[in-house]
Amino acid sequence: MIEQIISRRLQIPLHQVQGTVCLLREGATIPFISRYRKEATGSLDEVQVASVKEWLDRLTELETRKQTVLTTIEGQGRLTPELRRRIAECWDAVELEDIYLPYKPKRRTRATVARERGLEPLAEIILAQQSRNVVQQARRFVSAEVPTPEEALAGACDIVAERISEDERARNTLRRTFAREGIVHSKLVKGKETEGAKYADYFDAETPLRSISSHRFLAMRRGEEEGILKIAVDVDAEHCIESLRRLFVRPGSATREWMEAAVADAFKRLIRPSIETEQLAAAKEKADDEAIRVFAENLRQLLLSSPLGQKRVVAIDPGFRTGCKVVALDAQGNLLHNTTVYPHPPQGRAAEAAETLKSLAARYKAEAFAIGDGTAGRETEQLVRGLGLEGVEVFMVSEDGASVYSASAAAREEFPDYDVTVRGAVSIGRRLIDPLSELVKIDPKAIGVGQYQHDMPQKRLDDALNGVVEDCVNAVGVDVNTASPSLLQRVAGLNGTTAKNVVVYREENGVFTSRAQIKKVPKLGPKAFQQCAGFLRVPESKSVLDNTAVHPESYDAAKALLELTGHTLADVKNGAISDLPARLGAYGEEKAAEEIGVGV
Repeated sequence: MIEQIISRRLQIPLHQVQGTVCLLREGATIPFISRYRKEATGSLDEVQVASVKEWLDRLTELETRKQTVLTTIEGQGRLTPELRRRIAECWDAVELEDIYLPYKPKRRTRATVARERGLEPLAEIILAQQSRNVVQQARRFVSAEVPTPEEALAGACDIVAERISEDERARNTLRRTFAREGIVHSKLVKGKETEGAKYADYFDAETPLRSISSHRFLAMRRGEEEGILKIAVDVDAEHCIESLRRLFVRPGSATREWMEAAVADAFKRLIRPSIETEQLAAAKEKADDEAIRVFAENLRQLLLSSPLGQKRVVAIDPGFRTGCKVVALDAQGNLLHNTTVYPHPPQGRAAEAAETLKSLAARYKAEAFAIGDGTAGRETEQLVRGLGLEGVEVFMVSEDGASVYSASAAAREEFPDYDVTVRGAVSIGRRLIDPLSELVKIDPKAIGVGQYQHDMPQKRLDDALNGVVEDCVNAVGVDVNTASPSLLQRVAGLNGTTAKNVVVYREENGVFTSRAQIKKVPKLGPKAFQQCAGFLRVPESKSVLDNTAVHPESYDAAKALLELTGHTLADVKNGAISDLPARLGAYGEEKAAEEIGVGV
């Protein structure tokens, strides 16, 4: 059932969803599934596989909620076969909560009190809308707790109002009205004018709920969280009440007066606050989705930005009062030298700083300068470009998150004898050499390519951003003999423990000389090896396929394919297989697949 729902919602053929769900339930990772199980998924890409996983998690959670609902209603002795069927067939979270609402344990309400005072039969008389002597009927319910017929009728109307508020038709009618006609209105909290000046655009702002932008809504929400703004959804109250009257007040009703009073009360006191909260929550979720999508896409572009490559770099973390921290790195990003110069005010020792930078560039044969783009960045760039160094390129590098890395446990472990300023400058330089390898060391939220990140659901944001990091790392592939633990733990199938074990193993045993050797790493079992092997490259291996994206389980098929198309493993090593697709097309893909025994 779950697979069928996912298939319909994502418009992906059922057999592809079934294959993907089966792999996910077996513990396979998204990169592994999208790269190495195309025959099972019908060649779904990583975005589609991630969408299937998201819906699988969501529907599995809903299934758990349904069991809670069934157990609760059954415990009340009110679970009928029809109700059980409706709950079993419900796969919409809002609809499920509407079904559950009349049975949901509640705090003590006005209707609860009225029931305790024996007024439910009077409420039934009002709801039947047939008795023309309701006041006279109400006299039968007068007691010490209900001293007058008017109070009896008021209590009965509280019960009727609660019944109306729990009615699915009523809630869906107003849900549609709010979604179609609702206006998000933000107002200034009295006395907060000065404190909330940055929210001036929202002191009295109105935007249709159906079209409010993500950044605008999140700004309003932040203002509300800070106690500056109050947000509401405005609708035409009389129009909404009239819609409810049409649903519940029959033509010629004998109890119209009390039914209409109950309808108005149900809307104002019960339904409106509930639906308003629900619609604001839905708008928040929609805004979060869009903000997370933008954040994730920005992060992907940053991680996959072109690396400078293995070049010798002088990196500078600029500053005014505290000076510019300067480090020299070799082509692999290893720290060779560090110092501090003070070219800017208040010290203003520009000439001295220029000589120091020239000397460093010459001594370490620098091929590029990497300059952080924060405070004093432009001034430092101008200074460096004025040095007149031939053949040395100058780059501005984002320093977002560099301070987070420099104070992290990973940075302390790597540079125990240096302070945070040196570590930050090293991070800036390494970001130029290889952005992906350096940025994976930082919490993605700290990289600074999104807005309102602290206002979003942190687990969803973490899952999305970590998914992007893992996609990028696995798409590029990782050299098992040079990668840091921070990079290795982003490889499909590995975690913090096994990543460190890989590094310890190569330190104790020397470089890996084959993919098969990775199986010897402690705590890296067969399942983990299956997931990670295709993404780990072993340049030092005698087998050229160990340094490609071909998975070890497909080595025989790869060799057979090369033979069919007139290529050899030496051609792979020499990069002489660019014509392989053309040769395969000429041979016939279906024929080749049949001979090799796998999809090609």
